Amino acid sequence: MSTHEVTGRAHDHPAGRSAALRSLRRPRAALGALAAACALVLSATGCAATTSSAATSATTGPATRNAHRPTAAPSRTAPAVPEPAALARARVNVGEGATVGVGMPISVTFPEPVPRSRRAAVEHWLTVGTEPAVTGAWSWVKDRNLLDGQRVDYRPPAYWRSGTRVTLRVGTHAVRHFRIGRSLTATVDVRRHTMTVTEDGRPTTRIPVTAGRPGLDTWNGTMVVMDKQPRVYMDSRTVGLGDAYHGYYAWAVHVTASGTYVHQNPNADTYAGRSNVTHGCVGLATDGTAERFYQRVIPGDVIRVTGSKDTVEAGNGYGDWNLGWSEWLAHGAARKTGGAPRS
Repeated sequence: MSTHEVTGRAHDHPAGRSAALRSLRRPRAALGALAAACALVLSATGCAATTSSAATSATTGPATRNAHRPTAAPSRTAPAVPEPAALARARVNVGEGATVGVGMPISVTFPEPVPRSRRAAVEHWLTVGTEPAVTGAWSWVKDRNLLDGQRVDYRPPAYWRSGTRVTLRVGTHAVRHFRIGRSLTATVDVRRHTMTVTEDGRPTTRIPVTAGRPGLDTWNGTMVVMDKQPRVYMDSRTVGLGDAYHGYYAWAVHVTASGTYVHQNPNADTYAGRSNVTHGCVGLATDGTAERFYQRVIPGDVIRVTGSKDTVEAGNGYGDWNLGWSEWLAHGAARKTGGAPRS
């Protein structure tokens, strides 16, 4: 296996924050996380690093790139409202032909904020077709590293059904076809120091883990695998922890934009299943445990953390599932203006 050495960021955590960093828990303007993942302003629990592979480049390209654009798309009647110009430069998080886990929302981002007066029109021109039929809705998410109005996500009331085929049309500019794969959910119980992997409704594996130590707690709540890399570089100096750690970590599964990973950690060889000693990530042992988990998961798989503190926000990666369905609908512009989401 070959890897490319890249600089990155380290485990992010609550304890070492300045007052300015604490303010990042509230919505604010920042750099684009989905378009520039290495420009993170860290304020949340976890580890952050740039990737050592190009795993995400195929899934986050501008909607106007047609290298993988299919020749056919579902027939749709154009909305009565004019097509918003913002769609011409929209970016989609799921690549053409991808297979993703049951937790993956469709996430569309824009280079500039969409004014509130135009958001309902954007939703009308973002059409989602599913086979079999699935109810879903768009909701405007405040991404932790983007301005308000730069991200809109689509999800069903509950996780996608395995085998569902999804077609997204970004106005007249692009089409994405993708498929929902088998269901995999990994539930981390930070109090019991275990991670239970459930596949297609059946618990299959119980893995000893070590999570964030007190004061550097791992995020609580539901997260979704964003991407994964065989090796990332993490540096404690990027989050004000001095020389606590810096180096490469293997088999890294990325679950928040602020930098939380499930990854191999030598400390897990001693402490997994016994106590929590990390700086916010979930550590797995070096005896093949981390690699086996890495090989099983795909983007869109669900990582749930229980027994910890501070639920991860919807815009910190794909934290969409931490919102109830009624709350999700409340952030949709089309419904507020009397329209219905197109699906």
